[in-house]
Amino acid sequence: MKPFREQNQVTIGVVGLTIIGLIMLAAFKAQDLPLIGGGTKYSAQFSEAGGLKPNDEIRVAGVRVGQVRKVELEGTHVRVDFVVDKGVKLGDRTGAEMKIKTLLGQKYLKLNPAGDGQLKEGTEIPLDRTISAYDVVDAFTDLANTTERIDTAQLAKALDTLSATFKNTPEEVRASLDGLSRLSRNVAKRDEDLKKLLQHSDVVTKILADRNQQLIKLLKDGNTVFQAVQARRALIHELLVSTQKLAAQVSALVRENRKDLTPTLQKVNAVLAILLKNQNALDASIRGLAPYARVFTNTLGTGPWFDTYVQNLVPVPEIPLPKVPIPGLPILGGGR
Repeated sequence: MKPFREQNQVTIGVVGLTIIGLIMLAAFKAQDLPLIGGGTKYSAQFSEAGGLKPNDEIRVAGVRVGQVRKVELEGTHVRVDFVVDKGVKLGDRTGAEMKIKTLLGQKYLKLNPAGDGQLKEGTEIPLDRTISAYDVVDAFTDLANTTERIDTAQLAKALDTLSATFKNTPEEVRASLDGLSRLSRNVAKRDEDLKKLLQHSDVVTKILADRNQQLIKLLKDGNTVFQAVQARRALIHELLVSTQKLAAQVSALVRENRKDLTPTLQKVNAVLAILLKNQNALDASIRGLAPYARVFTNTLGTGPWFDTYVQNLVPVPEIPLPKVPIPGLPILGGGR
């Protein structure tokens, strides 16, 4: 066999690129591979998609057991392909329904196991065993669009005509029709307000739908905070109990020493009253103490002695000392 460096480099390059391409294809289609992908493939028929999208969750009894793979139109119904983890028991009468996962309309597919045995792989759940979801966002949007197309003035005129037609009918019927006519007039008068209200509702629901992930994260963060508080519940309870015991002990201590504390507090109040009465004098003393402390510090800051100077004092005259002879020593500077 030839060494690797002596083989045809073009062939090696083609083989290497082919292997890399196959690896990349396997990475993107790993979920469809028989061994790596895992899970059992099923499908279900729905009358409408209801906002369900690929990668949405599959749940059984609230537990995530799979994932939606594809949602596509097939004839007069919608076909949903999904994969369920191996080991999940699904009977041959299993049903499916779309459920709302969040307040903003995110969906998941709920499976309702029923029947005997195990649902065969590749089985398509028929339309009579599936239930589509009710989409609040779409409902508000359709309501706003429908009300905009209603001619409220024509509706009020039609109801007035109906009321006039039945004017010779019994009193109860006329009263009902008159009330209905007044209601139509009020609706016609509030036409613009109702349109604005529904348009604003449509805008709000669209904004909430756009901020779906942010609100989900906010709710998850709030749940984390609540979990932390729940985890610290015992410590918080112990802290509150200890604080209550401390308050009881302090109250008992005050009651037991009230006779001794009362004279002391009275004296303290008297001292405070004297200090408040002489507050101006104390302030003046503190202001005058600062220059004195500064000069005193400068005076004593030269060492174990101090230097000072007093103005307008006459120098002390020099006084000559008498010459006293000391035995054994000659007298210096003696005159004749």
